[in-house]
Amino acid sequence: MAHTCEGIVVHCMDFRLQKYLNDWCEQTMGSGNYDRVSIAGAVYDADLVLKHVALSHRLHHIRRVVLINHEDCGAYGEAGTYERHKADLARVQGMIQALLPHVQVEKYYLHLDGTFERVDEP
Repeated sequence: MAHTCEGIVVHCMDFRLQKYLNDWCEQTMGSGNYDRVSIAGAVYDADLVLKHVALSHRLHHIRRVVLINHEDCGAYGEAGTYERHKADLARVQGMIQALLPHVQVEKYYLHLDGTFERVDEP
């Protein structure tokens, strides 16, 4: 039996954001239609993200990857500027697209007030 879903969402484990993430994922991805990975720093560890994305693709034939970094991320510490988050999101997007060119990658920056900002450029 094949198990498929729309995509995978990769976000930070920070407890302050979970309600926003839960609501957003259900509205955007559909109930029970995505894999979800919660990692300290979200895309901070690019190799770990790639492993999860590749596994999700192999097992569940995903067509979409959503990467979400956030404001005031403890894993980044003082280095976690808005520009650094955008650069890391773009770098990981490029790595995913090199590995899985047919998969759509979306990038977001989540503000502490629950606002999801789409990041389209590095």
